[in-house]
Amino acid sequence: MPTSSSLAAPDEIRAYLIDQLNLALRRPGMFGRESELALRMLMDHLLFVECQPEALAEQQRIWEERGAWSSTGVAGVFRDLIPERYYEYGIASVYAEFAHRRGWLKPDRVLGSDEYEVLRGVARQWAGKDRVWTDIVDEFGTPSMLFGSNNPYYGKTLGYLTENSEEPMVSFHLWNGSAPQAEQSWPPEHEEPLLLAVRFGRGPFRQTFTFTPEGRRRLPVE
Repeated sequence: MPTSSSLAAPDEIRAYLIDQLNLALRRPGMFGRESELALRMLMDHLLFVECQPEALAEQQRIWEERGAWSSTGVAGVFRDLIPERYYEYGIASVYAEFAHRRGWLKPDRVLGSDEYEVLRGVARQWAGKDRVWTDIVDEFGTPSMLFGSNNPYYGKTLGYLTENSEEPMVSFHLWNGSAPQAEQSWPPEHEEPLLLAVRFGRGPFRQTFTFTPEGRRRLPVE
């Protein structure tokens, strides 16, 4: 039986959970179709340590009001927007926005205010044409967060943010795979993932998406 003196201090527990959360956000594929549950559990534990266990339920109510929550969580909403039955990269980007506001997120870089304003000002118009992964990085630089792996055969989301957690993250949602009616093959037909949509804003969730022509063509059939 461990003694109180052999237990980790609350600050150490919090730091450990924050590290685990950032790892889970960057690599949601490690948890497969349980990635949303894993993120919620880590956040529940963090909020318990911070003595604010009700904060995630309150955030869920906000998501629900915005149309970002379904009976199957955030995952169910993306299922109607991205041609993938479980788009864990987009799910992770939504939870990362909450983590950023809580002060938990550890981005690889943050954009200066001027750089961020330029990005926000051009992103929707820029997404009016079909783009791929390298186009985004060439145009806007290394993302603040890469949700997913560096493997070009898999989808991913690139997130750009500033130190100001009140500024919405700009998320580029990329997909790679086969058309729903096509025979599944490996590797995918595309050498790198295609941009389907750019997302940012605090309004109704679906209205925060700007779809590329490819993204509109691949919208799941209701």
